[in-house]
Amino acid sequence: MFSIYCSTAISRLQVIRSLRLLHRREHRNFSQNSLVLGIETSCDDTGCAVVNGAGDLLGESLFSQNVRHLRYGGINPTIAHELHRDNIGKAVEEALEKAAIKISNIDAIAVTVKPGLHNSLEVGVRYAKHLSRLHNKTIIPIHHMEAHALVARMYYNIPFPFLALLVSGGNSLLAAVRDVDDFLLLGDTLDNAPGEVMDKVARRMKLRDLPEYSQTAGGRAIELAAKNANKPDMFEFPLPLVKLRDCSFSFSGLKDYVERKLKEKEIEHKIIGDGIIPEINNLCAGFLHGVAEHIAHRTERAALFCEFKKIITSSKNIVVSGGVACNDYIFESIKVIGDKRGYKVYRPPPRVCTDNGIMIAWNGLEKLKKQPNVNILNDVQVDAYAKLGKDIRNEVKDANLQVRVTRIKKKMAAT
Repeated sequence: MFSIYCSTAISRLQVIRSLRLLHRREHRNFSQNSLVLGIETSCDDTGCAVVNGAGDLLGESLFSQNVRHLRYGGINPTIAHELHRDNIGKAVEEALEKAAIKISNIDAIAVTVKPGLHNSLEVGVRYAKHLSRLHNKTIIPIHHMEAHALVARMYYNIPFPFLALLVSGGNSLLAAVRDVDDFLLLGDTLDNAPGEVMDKVARRMKLRDLPEYSQTAGGRAIELAAKNANKPDMFEFPLPLVKLRDCSFSFSGLKDYVERKLKEKEIEHKIIGDGIIPEINNLCAGFLHGVAEHIAHRTERAALFCEFKKIITSSKNIVVSGGVACNDYIFESIKVIGDKRGYKVYRPPPRVCTDNGIMIAWNGLEKLKKQPNVNILNDVQVDAYAKLGKDIRNEVKDANLQVRVTRIKKKMAAT
């Protein structure tokens, strides 16, 4: 009985001490010497980084799971969770070591809390809470897609407001970014994200059976194969949602079209098993062009809407970010739209387009700069399905803005 009483008393004492630590937390004022540790575990990469208030990257670590998930033909949530759990401690230590600082030097810990795979997010949030309790550090909760949109500001002088196109393996959306925490959602994904569709198409095309693509992610394999196309005009893909005057995305129809053409060519060439059609490079070029033209068409309407509503006026900028932004063909297609409408088009360095700790740390600094941030640990919760900003998609639809399709030159595929 005495041992139970002592155990209860100790537990109460620990709670009291934890509460005192929380109340002792000071407001962190932003300066160029401010240091934020960023933790990213929303999907399949464990990323950590230390960034200072001047925008300098001091140290970074990234434990990629890409090769492991290639075996499953896509991301396996259970495996992702296990690898995050194995790597999170090492990732933080490595980032701090490269930055040549200790956790005690950190002003705040920024961590992705939404959206993403629930169990993967939990690993990062729990570890951030652990470090916060142990070292009395402020936690800054980060929206994954906001971080993608804002990280370009770490490398370029991009003022608010601007138009953000975020395309990745899990999302495709358009948003007007008016401030660090002020986003207007203009368009979202109706079915499958572009990165997800590209992975499925690459798998159906059996690109992994070709030695040059055996260790390459699906979207990258399609881009490389498209560059080898000798007849990029061979396959004409339909433009999705051409009659809908909104900024939504749909890529499932493009995937279905690939499936039909593959079946036709496999029958024509009597291909069975692991065989690959001889027109594979041209089919990749046609598919990639279809994806790029669809994204460009919706982006142009988003730009027109922002001008129509005077959300964007004199300074016109488009930021393209997310894993699919690494695709040069898609990025160049958006630049065509930018040139047409008088926008400058930016993207972060390719390695920062994919999931990483740098964008999380930078977003934490942007929030810290706007106002000192103090959070109670219990308020930091995971939200796997969080939307981005204020949803005004119906306003875009009601505006009923006509946008003629800007045809992208297919010769880009062979460059």
